[in-house]
Amino acid sequence: MLRTQPAKIDRMIAVRLIPAVAALVSVAMCQPPSLIVDGGNGKTVVLTAADLSKLPQHTVNAGEHGVPATFEGALLSDVLAKVDAPSGEKLRGKLMSLYLLVEAADGYRAVFALEEFDAAFTDRKIYLATKRDGKPLTEKEGPFRIVDPGEKRPARWVRQVTALRIRQAN
Repeated sequence: MLRTQPAKIDRMIAVRLIPAVAALVSVAMCQPPSLIVDGGNGKTVVLTAADLSKLPQHTVNAGEHGVPATFEGALLSDVLAKVDAPSGEKLRGKLMSLYLLVEAADGYRAVFALEEFDAAFTDRKIYLATKRDGKPLTEKEGPFRIVDPGEKRPARWVRQVTALRIRQAN
């Protein structure tokens, strides 16, 4: 009798577990791509393209490696406001050493000083794009990417952005 019980248990597990795992995988695959925004202040949000579309949208013509394109998306300053990132008069003193770490799906990372997004410090605009030439970003570049038309080299135009994390330089 002891020899047959493991087989029965294995069959019971398979009958119950496999459909449950399949359902979880199905749900995970149907979830829209998302972006983690970590304010470094205890506030973190997870945003989808639909969430970002509710922010003021901007269109910018910019060239990448000599190829002109039209990108659409939100200002990174508006995205960072979702986690109460300091800006304006609040961005001073010790907070001047805050930076934004941009992380991509392939492990690529880039850093921006928080002041680079603040209208009190610069007229430069940096975007979190979700569209290129009127279409959603391709799998190779999206679903989210940084576009900084003020940079001569697009080294910080991070593709496949998965997380934005505000950190304090030590």
